[in-house]
Amino acid sequence: MNVRRSAAALAAAAVIGAAAPALAASPSPTPSVAIPDGLYGTADPTYDGVWRQSLALLAQDTAGVVPADRAVAWLTGQQCANGAFAAFRADPAKPCDAKLMVDTNSTAAAVQALTALGGHAAETGKAVTWLKSVQNADGGWGYNPGGASDANSTAVVTGALVAAGERPERVVKGGKSPYDALLTFALPCTGDGAGAFAYQPDKQGKLTANADATAAAVLGALGQPLNASAEKAAASASGCAAPATPEQAARNGARYLSTALAKDHHLVSALPGAENQPDYGNTADAVVALAAAGHADEATAALRWLEADAPQWAARSGPAAYAQLVLAAHATGTDPRAFGSTDLVRLLDATGPAPKQTATKKPEASDTSDDGSSTTLWVTVGAVVLVVLVAAALFLARARRRRQP
Repeated sequence: MNVRRSAAALAAAAVIGAAAPALAASPSPTPSVAIPDGLYGTADPTYDGVWRQSLALLAQDTAGVVPADRAVAWLTGQQCANGAFAAFRADPAKPCDAKLMVDTNSTAAAVQALTALGGHAAETGKAVTWLKSVQNADGGWGYNPGGASDANSTAVVTGALVAAGERPERVVKGGKSPYDALLTFALPCTGDGAGAFAYQPDKQGKLTANADATAAAVLGALGQPLNASAEKAAASASGCAAPATPEQAARNGARYLSTALAKDHHLVSALPGAENQPDYGNTADAVVALAAAGHADEATAALRWLEADAPQWAARSGPAAYAQLVLAAHATGTDPRAFGSTDLVRLLDATGPAPKQTATKKPEASDTSDDGSSTTLWVTVGAVVLVVLVAAALFLARARRRRQP
């Protein structure tokens, strides 16, 4: 998830297709545009308006919150007639033109949010059609249409396709599917970064391990959206193997993340000339990826680390950061309202218009195997049997009285 991309990094990526990892960013204290009604957050939305709105709505949905109508309307109002979304349109009444830089990440995130909310088949259908139309010949997507494919963009679009009911293996361009594209970013099992994913190959075709790209690509290779739930199957105990299939590449990537988190339970990022700093956003993404891949223990340990300081990071970074933490909690089956001592849902809700409905606890999964329903059933059966026995006893007593002289 790209809440860590600064405005400058996003602009550079749009212009030159930069493959630099995302960096930590704080909200701009002086937005260059007015904050529209219905939008979450108070930071300048120029580079992340649709992204942060989509993540906020998606996270609220996982927590059982029904968002305000105007929050949803703001997002749908950002869509262009051809189905694409830009990062932000200051004047949605103005038709999109060739100068507007639409992008795959904003479009894919909007698809995932609107699909989860339901009732937006027309909007998501147009968006998916547009995403298919700008698929690259290698089966993947770049941030902007026509840009070289990268792991993050390909993964988030794959998640959108799955959320919308598509089968990514059948979304083919040049004989290649999104899964084929993701495999081209997978590192081998030898050398530095064994088993990880790269964001993009460099000019010489070399792949360099990137934790942010790995977290995204693990979800994509598993065919999971941003609001993935924990995989109940145990993680494979086998070591790294040649990434010949998306599933194996995902297992390799999850193992890489697990190893990276083993010591301190968090990932790090560094600005040029600065010491390594904890990367809360990338750690939250890694939690989701690990949970989806069946690495429950590692995901839970990293989540516990996040509970300590990540809420302060989210308070500085805005609604998308709160959303990342909510989605990490959701992936591990943790109540986001009891994230350590923090109610993430309340804080996320407070960054936008008041929701139509706020659940008091996380939605429970429908599971009759061990959720108390069996006890309820037997109590009900026992009560019925008791009533029948009492009725039978009364009937026999009356019959005896009638037979007495």
